[in-house]
Amino acid sequence: MKDRINEKFNQLKAKNCGGFIPFIVGGDPNLEATKELILILAKNGASVIELGVPFSDPVADGITIQASAERALRNPINVKGIIEIVAEVRAEKCETPIILFSYFNPILQFGLEKFAEKAKESGIDGILITDLVPEEAEEFRQILAKQNLALIMLAAPTSSDERLRKICEKASGFVYAVSRAGVTGARTDLSNEAENLVKRLRKFTDLPIAVGFGISNAEQVAETWKYADAAVVGSAIVAEIMRIAPDADNIPTDFIEKISGFSNKFFSQT
Repeated sequence: MKDRINEKFNQLKAKNCGGFIPFIVGGDPNLEATKELILILAKNGASVIELGVPFSDPVADGITIQASAERALRNPINVKGIIEIVAEVRAEKCETPIILFSYFNPILQFGLEKFAEKAKESGIDGILITDLVPEEAEEFRQILAKQNLALIMLAAPTSSDERLRKICEKASGFVYAVSRAGVTGARTDLSNEAENLVKRLRKFTDLPIAVGFGISNAEQVAETWKYADAAVVGSAIVAEIMRIAPDADNIPTDFIEKISGFSNKFFSQT
């Protein structure tokens, strides 16, 4: 199985440029649109695509992603459907790394072994579990490793060095550094917490480090690239999806074109 994540970050390093990781919620506004969104983001130059698994009881998501997940769940949407969409994307010869961003409960309900097998078959490259702490991650890490799937771990600025060390020990693919404490959501400015966190993480891992939570424009992406390997933009893109298609049952014919134009501004330096 290809290690698309490692290959992509090696390519970025060779070019001396930062990566861009867009996040979208699977199933919003619907699964077919999700497929088209993945393909256009990949075509535009996304380094990695984060595909969110909607969950009914999110604790780390801000109001934008919560609203998007609620819309997706009305379709309805589940883990199986999202896995199948990734398989369809791979059938279109898309080789951009794709990771799922999920809470643990939907994956647990699906079945850990079954999930890993189906994820590998579909062409998923890894998963980030928002509420999986390093002390409880070993079993799932081993299950994923058997299928050559990465376990992306979250690291927060409030974590102690000892906890960051434990997080890095369990992580593979890359480490997701949270830019600030709190929930997701676009911000007009970034604190220096993210840069300090990346410096601390470098002491414990050689994995690439991506920074997310609150990055909402090209200037912030460029600023993040000065100290991190990639920048994640989620809420800003999700909000634009909901703005352009406020009625999930009546998606504008130029929906994909407009999202493509919006996302393109983040790719100018990749």
